[in-house]
Amino acid sequence: MSSNTLSISKTSPSSEFNFNGKFINIQGHKIHYVEVGEGAPILFVHGNPTSSYAYRNVLGEVASHNQRRCIAIDLLGFGQSAKPNITYSLELHTSIIQDFIKQLDLQQIILVAEDWGGFLGSYVMTQLPERFESAVLMETFLWAMEWEKDFDPRFKLPFKLMRSPVGFLFTRVFNIMVNKLIPEHCPISDESLQYYKDSLPDFHSRKAMGAFPNLLPINGHPKASFDMAQSLQEGLKRIDFPVLWLKSDPGVVISDVNPCGMQRLEALQEQLPQLIVKDFGPGYHFLTEENPEKVVAFINEWVALLKS
Repeated sequence: MSSNTLSISKTSPSSEFNFNGKFINIQGHKIHYVEVGEGAPILFVHGNPTSSYAYRNVLGEVASHNQRRCIAIDLLGFGQSAKPNITYSLELHTSIIQDFIKQLDLQQIILVAEDWGGFLGSYVMTQLPERFESAVLMETFLWAMEWEKDFDPRFKLPFKLMRSPVGFLFTRVFNIMVNKLIPEHCPISDESLQYYKDSLPDFHSRKAMGAFPNLLPINGHPKASFDMAQSLQEGLKRIDFPVLWLKSDPGVVISDVNPCGMQRLEALQEQLPQLIVKDFGPGYHFLTEENPEKVVAFINEWVALLKS
């Protein structure tokens, strides 16, 4: 697909979030999650600035088709999870995911994750490989980045501004991640977009969201994020199960127009020979919002392949 525009289909993804939310206390914080079905778990981890809501049209379909327990977590500071006024870090997010898995005693997990959820979930996967059986990743990254190589010119300046002293104005005051990033890179309905706005209603509630741009490991900074990216790369050597990567067109993180992104993905394939890359087709960044039916189809096909 060569066009840079996508449109909402005649039948837009439903905005309904028909799940009974559950809460669990982890490290003194109330963490929200939704689940449906029974059986071995499929754990869904979202990115920034979304939440478990992004998987609302995926969970039920995947659970019923595969007879599995589908669980979607709200990261700390997102969705209906607590939004404390603390210092957010990648170590904090990953430790909460690890404790979530341990408290629910999840085994034989299939990870499904996009954006930051892919990085965080994959890191946890390398720390607890015995609890996972596979992963489905989309629009994410598993490596440290460089300004000159990894950033499309359209995104370099915005991210530099968000990492600057005035970044809080863009992320926490003007809420550009929700008000601009999602609608520009996702054909989302007004009702669905409103959910994300309502879940991050004010300056104070957006601290975790505003922290993520500053936590990207770029040119070695911040060091803690860079170290985690290096640890993730080392940890991938402990992964011996199959991983599926859905590559959309034009995409944002991995795109045919971004030579470095494609090189990163090819290097990952060399590192993980069991990694399978499949073309998702038209899509930008929030694939579960843009085309949940197709995400469901890919997951169902993958689960069936794992059984064969």
